[in-house]
Amino acid sequence: MGYLMQLMIISIITLIGEFLHNALPLPIPASIYGMVLLFICLLTGIIKEQQIQETADFLLLIMPVMFIGPSVGIMEDSGILMDTLIPFIFIIVLSTAIIMAITGIVTQKILHLKGSRSSCQH
Repeated sequence: MGYLMQLMIISIITLIGEFLHNALPLPIPASIYGMVLLFICLLTGIIKEQQIQETADFLLLIMPVMFIGPSVGIMEDSGILMDTLIPFIFIIVLSTAIIMAITGIVTQKILHLKGSRSSCQH
């Protein structure tokens, strides 16, 4: 399938996500609606992976380039950020530590459950 058709499929899903964002009174970004919708379409077989694979790979390849604009914007507004730099760094470090701890605990519990199930089966 051509790149244009693949891009059109992805764009239509994104557009539907925008419509859902405007229609539903939930604080969920349109991009999340689009990703969930695309995920459901892939799971149900409405859209086959091969139908969007090449364009999706290309979009993933150029994704770092998409962060250049926001990064420059942050650098331009660095004066505003300097006032809140310490709290910002504290929040980043604290939330990272909490996420790492929760991930570790959940992983250990899953591995423990998986180990106890495999020993029961033997």
